[in-house]
Amino acid sequence: MRVGIFFGGQSREREISFAGGRTVYDNLNKSLFEPVPIFVDSLGNFILLEWEFIYKGTIRDFYPPADAYPTSTQHFQLYIESLSDPALLQQSINSIGRKVQPEEFANLFDFAFLALHGPYGEDGNLQGLLEWYHIPYSGSGILPSAIGIDKSVQKTLMTKAGFKVPQYEVIKRSRWETEPEKVVQDIRATFDLPLVVKAPNQGSSIGISIVKKAEDIAAAMNKGFFIEEVDIKAWQQLSSEEKNHWITDLIDIRVGTGLPVYADNEQLIHHPDELLSLLDHSKQETVKLVPLNSEEEVLIEAFIAGKEFSCIVIQDEHGTPIALPPTEIRKTDTFFDYRAKYLPGISRKVTPIDLPTEIIAMIRKDCEKLFDALQCQVYARIDGFITANNEVFLNDPNTTSGMLPSSFFFHQAAEINLTPSDFLTYLIRTSLEQRLRTGKRNLQINTLLSDLKSQISAGLNQLEERKKVAVVMGGFSSERHISVESGRNIFEKLNSTPGYAPVPVFLTGDEQNHELYVLPINVMLKDNADDIKAKVSEHTDIHPIISQIREETAHVVKAYTKDVSSKVIPIDYEGLSNMVDFAFIALHGRPGEDGAIQQYLEKYQIPYNGSGVASSQRTINKAETNQFLKANGILVASHVLVYEDDYRQKSGETFDALEQQFKYPIIAKPADDGCSSAVKKINNREELEAFAKMIFRPTDDERDPESIKILELKPREEFPIKTYFMVEELISKKDADHFLEVTGGMLTHFDEGGNIQYEVFEPSEALATGEVLSLEEKFLAGEGQNITPARFAKDRSRNESVSQKVRTELEKVARLLNVEGYCRIDAFVRIYPDKVETIIIEVNSLPGMTPATCIFHQSAIARMKPFEFINGIIQFGYDKRKNSLQTY
Repeated sequence: MRVGIFFGGQSREREISFAGGRTVYDNLNKSLFEPVPIFVDSLGNFILLEWEFIYKGTIRDFYPPADAYPTSTQHFQLYIESLSDPALLQQSINSIGRKVQPEEFANLFDFAFLALHGPYGEDGNLQGLLEWYHIPYSGSGILPSAIGIDKSVQKTLMTKAGFKVPQYEVIKRSRWETEPEKVVQDIRATFDLPLVVKAPNQGSSIGISIVKKAEDIAAAMNKGFFIEEVDIKAWQQLSSEEKNHWITDLIDIRVGTGLPVYADNEQLIHHPDELLSLLDHSKQETVKLVPLNSEEEVLIEAFIAGKEFSCIVIQDEHGTPIALPPTEIRKTDTFFDYRAKYLPGISRKVTPIDLPTEIIAMIRKDCEKLFDALQCQVYARIDGFITANNEVFLNDPNTTSGMLPSSFFFHQAAEINLTPSDFLTYLIRTSLEQRLRTGKRNLQINTLLSDLKSQISAGLNQLEERKKVAVVMGGFSSERHISVESGRNIFEKLNSTPGYAPVPVFLTGDEQNHELYVLPINVMLKDNADDIKAKVSEHTDIHPIISQIREETAHVVKAYTKDVSSKVIPIDYEGLSNMVDFAFIALHGRPGEDGAIQQYLEKYQIPYNGSGVASSQRTINKAETNQFLKANGILVASHVLVYEDDYRQKSGETFDALEQQFKYPIIAKPADDGCSSAVKKINNREELEAFAKMIFRPTDDERDPESIKILELKPREEFPIKTYFMVEELISKKDADHFLEVTGGMLTHFDEGGNIQYEVFEPSEALATGEVLSLEEKFLAGEGQNITPARFAKDRSRNESVSQKVRTELEKVARLLNVEGYCRIDAFVRIYPDKVETIIIEVNSLPGMTPATCIFHQSAIARMKPFEFINGIIQFGYDKRKNSLQTY
């Protein structure tokens, strides 16, 4: 069956939709479905996307393309809306695929899988279009979709249906604009603090505020309406850097108005440079900015104090709703915001919610009742709160759930033993059954459904020979959460493609004692590494509510899978050697990149991915790597190591010596761990002392609040504890014509003579929104921006020449360090008229393999889909074992 995956879209959630569409593309069972990517841009164009663009980290990475990108003196990141030239728009579309019209849909795919969020995708618009052109689609139909997007209508219907809803009021934009002070007075008279202000047609916590102080109500109202009022006097007091930061936030569609915007309801501004100029030269007291797409109403709600939860409700083949185990959301702050939702490790998801069984049953019953009351179909995600008095308040039912790998959608399905691939198959089959009930095109849909059922059944009865691959994830470094994301991604790509049978293995413990556990699918899909560790450490029986739901859904699940283990199995390396044919190490930092796990795998003759022991032991140590490369003529940053003993005994002298050797700003970072955590640009002595306090703290609980403030650390930001750290010079442009940060990946092969050949990919250009590239920007979908291939020069011939020189240098580094399998090398590049300088920053022997990481963008340019790239890594591991270069 050809499945058209609709993703991207016109809403503010387009980046999450884009990432979710990629998840669907990867996880569809390739023996049943042929995925067809239909990218919907923010102007509403349907684009049959070339597959390699699916693996870009963000939409901004490729659309508009680099050669059509509007010039920005401040290097602002832009969406396609800022392209006002129709010719450039068409050029942009042609560079990534082909624009298609709805009447072409039936020639391209048999079924539409909707991974769009918000307006134009989740509101019934697209559902109606697909029905007009006789295309069956996933999820709810027109009416429940229209209800599901409008929080105001939901409140009215829920009240009439007898559900508990918090006190609420709807405020019209016209009233807010004519009498804002009166509106604030009325809100203060009607609602107690705190209160909630919501944009009623948005998801992912966009346009939502928790108001704790009365003086913040007006700002929350403007946020809900997506109105920005700029006080010009205050604007003029800002520095250039502060102005740029403000505009960067404004054009971020998740937190700001986005572009284009109307200035004072008159001038339409497309480009951030144009907006910057307008504000700088404005003679008015205030400039009011309103985007093209905003809200006409804002919803005010009483704040509910209680446990927050989210519950996926599915239908069985008879149309009966079944609520899956509700998940409790434990936040670090009051607000479950965009970052907390999508970056692993920031919040916790506890399934089922920590309540007595009878209370969980009550929540499930209410969710099923609301599913019916709002006439939802196939599946929905229903959020809510339960108070200390066990009152259930349901809110924000979503007819399209997020499709990221760690979303509630897959998280809860795993509790009934469905893998993401299985659950997507369930969803397509159930959607076809639901479309049948409309009485439209029954013969067409029945044929699709009958064929799909037959193929699913045949697949379950086939016992094909598959290579068992242990996917080892987790660890105990500050990058353990990203390691889990990488491991899950590897598992899911192998699981949805014939040939491999992946086995999820979680590693925890410490450097002296590696603890290994084979995971069932529901534990592997826990939110982060710490949640998985807690689960494997408990060794508890299956929760009664989980057992009950598995019984209720047994007739659903049996159609898609069989012989599924639900137990966590402790194992050692010897036991692992008897269970699997290969070990894919998805660990980052220590252990994994330090050669420790490789020693055990070699002892028990388990072939593995990546570099060997000696090479891994060297590359994990940034200081040793720098010294080795420098001795071999490679350009590296100057550095020194700062030891805890010296800091404790004579910190003043130590820092004085640093300041004599280096000028601020400098870079401080761990010297012997992964690539992302605690890398900070240090601007002064105060920041250097704060960094030392944090990295030399006795325990993780003893975080100095003042140091956190000085370093501007985010809530629960990972910051490892070490006995030494590295200080290095900040690499700058100097007098070069062009300067950029790049990250380059590569894959190795054996030639016929058994010699290693390096396939060095086109490097990516890394663009950081802050002073250094953050963890989120490297690995989280929708964050940061990587331009692949990197823009070394405007002239194509010159660009190719510089790229070749950089790749040659990266290969030289890899050969010197005896890197095997694959790796990622980060570097800065200075480009002069007569030379190119490539300054190596670090070498990662086990680079991140999350869905958004740029090594997949690079392999795609080399015409390798992620599975093919992963397969190449595994094949090299097998060949290495056979080759005389490596003896086991």
